[in-house]
Amino acid sequence: MLKEHKHLKYYIILIIASSLVTHFLFFGQPRETVFDEVHFGKFISGYFTHEYFFDIHPPLGKLMLSGMGYITGFKPGFSFAEIGQKFPDQHYLWLRLLPTVAGAILPIVIFYLVLELGLSSLAAFGAGVLIVFENATLVQSRLILLDAFLLLFGFSALLFYFRYRNSSHDQGARKWTYLVLSGLSGALAVSVKWTGGTFLAIIAAMYLIDVLKDTGRIKKLFIGTAALAVLPFIIYFSIFLLHFSLLSKSGPGDAFMTQSFRKTLAGSTDSANPDIKPLNLIQKFTELNIQMYKSNATLTAGHPYSSKWYTWPFMIRPVYYWYEAPQNGTQAASRIYFLGNPVIWWVSTAAIIFLILNTLNLAYRGLRPGAGVILLTGAYFFNMLPFIGIKRAMFLYHYMSGLIFSIIALVYLIDRLSPPQKKKALAALLAASVVAFIFFAPLSYGLPLTEKAYNLRNWLGTWI
Repeated sequence: MLKEHKHLKYYIILIIASSLVTHFLFFGQPRETVFDEVHFGKFISGYFTHEYFFDIHPPLGKLMLSGMGYITGFKPGFSFAEIGQKFPDQHYLWLRLLPTVAGAILPIVIFYLVLELGLSSLAAFGAGVLIVFENATLVQSRLILLDAFLLLFGFSALLFYFRYRNSSHDQGARKWTYLVLSGLSGALAVSVKWTGGTFLAIIAAMYLIDVLKDTGRIKKLFIGTAALAVLPFIIYFSIFLLHFSLLSKSGPGDAFMTQSFRKTLAGSTDSANPDIKPLNLIQKFTELNIQMYKSNATLTAGHPYSSKWYTWPFMIRPVYYWYEAPQNGTQAASRIYFLGNPVIWWVSTAAIIFLILNTLNLAYRGLRPGAGVILLTGAYFFNMLPFIGIKRAMFLYHYMSGLIFSIIALVYLIDRLSPPQKKKALAALLAASVVAFIFFAPLSYGLPLTEKAYNLRNWLGTWI
């Protein structure tokens, strides 16, 4: 037991240290707007000018970025007009800091989650290291984007839920605190992006199944409803109240809203019309969420780097984020791609496919798969489900939650091997993953590559 505890300490130190190095290496590179920073930068400025804007995602992630900007003296004025536009000062570093910190913390959350799932400390270490050296998650957490928040809050919700589930009954209030923290984290996830609701759905489903098996169902159902439904709604609603209080003036988002909504915005075309009745806060909340849903459902614009959900596990189409032409007479151009670590991505895909096929085979034979298999395959499908019916352009980064579940499935399978085989398999996997990470790192950090070196990294024709 003492030896295991010692291993845990070293594992944690190694994961944290390597995660901080990979995330903060070349921090701030490039000093230009990259991909969707052109959108989120404008939203941040909107909170400072108080001019109403419209976005298809809930406000929390943008509010967090704006809060960091407020603390560090950010001033609106930079237009965030196009990819490749140079930042005029160093304030953009502060805006990129919070996503980078969230991305750096995520591997340790996955480490503890895997432990709570009942896997060995070696498997948990493997999962944490694989997240550290996954190129795509690194890219998404080093820019002014929201997904690092979504992943951190969502997987923290699962971690707290399993802490609650694994706590003994004699821990009293502390046990229920974990359930409340789970609901709180899940609320934060869905307040960043609606897809974060899948984490709450997974937790609610597990809780309901446990309640139906246990005594004292009414009391536990009441507590669960309060922690996993009422509390998240209160948090979600409160975040919108803050959003409305900051966006009190007419702005570029007016066109998406009704006259009664615009009546509440100072300087709008309807603000001085006495015949229009303004909406109250609940009505504004309802209208905005309905409009967000409609806009999500009806977006038809295409994109050259969009992809279908069923291609994501195979990383068929990465996303081209940024380009800089060769500088100072050199022959090396710089690029940033949302491109995963092929070793981690494809091996984890093989693992989740194996688990799914094995589950179907057992079900066909009338046998019940293990609880761990049901959880991982169910969670994977829960996170893929929201994207199956969406017709608008989608991108490989929508698969990030599914990718992490497939990574956990991979270490789950490795953990079932004998101890000598487990150590060899994990050592080989981690070594290959680190080598692949370093090989593809120039496309993650935006470092110069000659055309020949760049072509060596285009393994599939669809990657270009």
